[in-house]
Amino acid sequence: MAATDETTRPRDEAPGGHRSPAEPQARRGPGPQRGPGAQAGPEAGAGAEAPRGVGVGEAESGAGPWPTDPAGPGGPAGRAPGQAGPEARMPRWLPRAVILVLALVACFQLGSWAFHQLIGLLLNILIAFFLALAVEPAVTRMAARGMRRGLATFLVFLGVFVAVAGFLALLGSMLAGQIVDIVASFPRYLDSVIGSINATFHTELSRLEIQDSLLHSDWLQKYVQNSASGVLDVSATVLGGLFKLLTIGLFSFYFAADGPRLRRALCSVLPPAKQAEVLRAWEIAVAKTGGYLYSRGLMALISGIAHYILFVILDVPYAPALAVWVGLVSQFIPTIGTYLAGALPILIAFTVNPWYALYVLGFVVVYQQFENYVLQPKLTSKTVDIHPAVAFGSVVAGTALLGAVGALIAIPAVATLQAFLGAYVRRYELTRDAAASTAPSRPWSRVRLPRRR
Repeated sequence: MAATDETTRPRDEAPGGHRSPAEPQARRGPGPQRGPGAQAGPEAGAGAEAPRGVGVGEAESGAGPWPTDPAGPGGPAGRAPGQAGPEARMPRWLPRAVILVLALVACFQLGSWAFHQLIGLLLNILIAFFLALAVEPAVTRMAARGMRRGLATFLVFLGVFVAVAGFLALLGSMLAGQIVDIVASFPRYLDSVIGSINATFHTELSRLEIQDSLLHSDWLQKYVQNSASGVLDVSATVLGGLFKLLTIGLFSFYFAADGPRLRRALCSVLPPAKQAEVLRAWEIAVAKTGGYLYSRGLMALISGIAHYILFVILDVPYAPALAVWVGLVSQFIPTIGTYLAGALPILIAFTVNPWYALYVLGFVVVYQQFENYVLQPKLTSKTVDIHPAVAFGSVVAGTALLGAVGALIAIPAVATLQAFLGAYVRRYELTRDAAASTAPSRPWSRVRLPRRR
């Protein structure tokens, strides 16, 4: 048995059941390097005591400065899953991903800021594009007869400018004359109103006292001061409007004069199949925009004739100019054109007779309803070839999106889109039941009920 115990005892265990002093050093690996002045003694070889400040548990688990056993609880083999060790590092792709996200956010913010700054210019370019589409048939017809396209475009725009300038000059002279007449006759109107009030309510009002109290009132002085300070704002607004008109005119001139070159440049970057689609869309846009302007011009003519007849019956001065004003302004200025067109005739009719102003107001309201619900849907459906409900909805949507500009270009834009997409819609022949159920019924046809069996 003694021999058996000697042979089965581990090699590193000394006789008597005690381990050799070299066993802890073998399990821990090589000890820490000491300096040349360190004292080498029995305790350095044994390594039984931990350094000061480090507990026994820390020395055994490897948390202290002593090396860690790979198979121990602090080593990689004894670490719990998902627990980061001292040697874990940041992934190499993380800094790049953070920089990329920050760059994308910065680009989005910069693009959003630039879009909000340029939205006015983009709207002007959109208006100019539709104006160029409107005058392109006339320019193309003149260019086909041998005239240079740039000269033809200049002559068309010159004619439009002369017509607008002449109309504004005539309207301005008429309006100035009416304002002078209103100011000159205002004391007489005021005397008649004061006399009616004194006779009705038994008062003793005087026009001179009323004028003196108004001239020396505080609110009038404040109003004059505010108006004087607002002259600069009005001047800036006028200059801004003139600059906007100049921008629209220049872009529309370039689009109309260089229309073929613009189409050529656009088609040169597209495959042959896409080139045909672009040219077809351009032709549809020209046709629909021209049809829209034709319908507007026709409605302006009808409106002018109807209001001219009314002004002649009421003996309102400047009847032809007022009729032209009502026709053009009510049709080519969206949203507020109707109110501007009716305000001037009402004001001038008031100088003749206050009751005539009420008559003009009633006629303007009634005719506007007739135009919105009867005349405009019929003409729009024939010239632009869209349903009246679609035309009305497109105007409402365009006004909500782009304001007055959207209301002006909504119908030609929707008509162009509808005609372009109509080529890609496949239609089928109706079955007999579907045709019978959707056939228009006769207005005075009798409906026969089934008999009882």
